[in-house]
Amino acid sequence: MAKTPWRRRSRSAPDTATPTPATPAGPATGTRATAATVTAAPRADGATPGPADAGAETKAETKPGTATGVATASPTAETAPPPGADAPSPAGHRATEPVRRRRILDATPLLLLRSAHPRQAVLIAIGLAVAAALANRPTREVGLVFVTVLVGQAVLGWHNDLVDRRRDAEYDVPGKPLADGRLDPGTAWFALACGVLLVVPLAVTNGLVAGAAYLLSVLVGLLGNVVLRRGVLSFLPWAVAFALYPAFLSYGGWGGASEGDPPHALMTGLAALLGVGVHLLTALWGLVADNKEGWTYLPLRLGLRLGASRLLTVALAYLGLVLVAMAFAGTYVGLAR
Repeated sequence: MAKTPWRRRSRSAPDTATPTPATPAGPATGTRATAATVTAAPRADGATPGPADAGAETKAETKPGTATGVATASPTAETAPPPGADAPSPAGHRATEPVRRRRILDATPLLLLRSAHPRQAVLIAIGLAVAAALANRPTREVGLVFVTVLVGQAVLGWHNDLVDRRRDAEYDVPGKPLADGRLDPGTAWFALACGVLLVVPLAVTNGLVAGAAYLLSVLVGLLGNVVLRRGVLSFLPWAVAFALYPAFLSYGGWGGASEGDPPHALMTGLAALLGVGVHLLTALWGLVADNKEGWTYLPLRLGLRLGASRLLTVALAYLGLVLVAMAFAGTYVGLAR
């Protein structure tokens, strides 16, 4: 009886039933590549997939972060912070210093201070206080003049930024908390109302006539923020407001019943010219936006002819000449008649 020969395995094509060593589990999912997974997809040339093809199939099936992702994940690698978390700072608390500084600068009192045009307010207040000191006014009266003018100028600054907040926001004017939304308009209106309630008794303390002169100058300035500012007569409110300052100083004293002397006409005229120069100087920073808006006021006309840099030089020279003239006039004729 013939024996049935044993079947030999083909050397050209490996047996598909031979199990392939399983791929070690990855740290992310812990899954393994089985023989079924290896032999699931046949080759395109019709041949039976072998171990080499199984390895390629395993790599193609494995996603990043699973078994084959072990090579990219190092146990000593630093873990990135989650989105939104603050990165650790080498200096510790120094990372929070810019944030704290920003919060301090965005505090409401500081924003109100920036909206009050502080440089202009302080310079005008110092100028009138120095003029009062040169007129031999007592120290307490000099201080009263300074505080009164400072509060009045703050009122004018708040009102100017409130009127121009939409325009300043459109042209992205820097240094305007009302325009960029950091300061609420209602807060600025409240501060303005408080300033008015404060400046009235301060002005009257200088004397009834002197207080009336200064309050009238503030009223003219408020009207100037609304009317005549776009045309050729934009300098008129500045000239009138500054022309009232000599009357505020010459009639001024201490107490509501104080009465002084009327101002000299020469000093009044020079003060009006000084106001025109201040108008030229303060308008320089908004000439571009004013030109786009179609304004035709005096500083813009001069700026288009001379250029901004030359106009700045002319304005400073003009103010210097007027101040020198006022100093000589004060020496020869005095403040009051």
